[in-house]
Amino acid sequence: MSVLMHACTLVVKILILPLQLSELLGLYRFYKRVFPMLTYYVSFSYNRKMDEKKRELFRELLRFSPRDGPLRLLEVGCGSGANFQHYPSGCKITCTDPNPHFKDYLQKSMDKNDHLVYENFVVAPGEDLRVVEDNSMDVVVCTLVLCSVKNTPKVIQEATRVLRPGGAFFFLEHVEADPSTWTYFFQHVFKPLMYYVGDGCETTRATWKHLEAAGFSDLQLRHFQAPLFFLVRPHILGYAVK
Repeated sequence: MSVLMHACTLVVKILILPLQLSELLGLYRFYKRVFPMLTYYVSFSYNRKMDEKKRELFRELLRFSPRDGPLRLLEVGCGSGANFQHYPSGCKITCTDPNPHFKDYLQKSMDKNDHLVYENFVVAPGEDLRVVEDNSMDVVVCTLVLCSVKNTPKVIQEATRVLRPGGAFFFLEHVEADPSTWTYFFQHVFKPLMYYVGDGCETTRATWKHLEAAGFSDLQLRHFQAPLFFLVRPHILGYAVK
């Protein structure tokens, strides 16, 4: 299978040469303006299909609320705010995303979810959250983000830094499939194309390994098959306690 995989991947790389050229010429920057709009509308379908899983995950948020005030939550790679409907009332939200063009769509989600208190929207990558103080958050949320960041361990390290002791890192991510499956085969074959379609998304990341190696005091992690397109069907969800 390995020889066939490499041959098929080479074919895909040849077919996407125009996309690579557009990136070199700076034309791909236009797609970064369009990507937030696409993500905003795709999120409706994703949320509908994943509603049960998101409810299951985010019902645990209240376990980490402080006794003397509202839950302080940082969402890394917030995108268009597709998770806001699942956050508890009165929760104080700080949002970060490296793409400033999400702001208009994020505002739409804020307007729809007025049960939350919005503190700030910061344009910043998950690897560099220097604008957020150490030990200042009860919860950090990261969904469908670790597939496209440049340095997964660094993002987890930054999330741990800003969490108070006993705070939790919540995650929901698509991941690499079992190597014995055809899904794994096609994830690797179409990896170069998905990088451009998904604005840096990689379908071949074993994200759970980074979480297991991060040194959390407690890790609740579960693998499952999401009711989605087969390339992104393998998922993990859970939370990790600092």
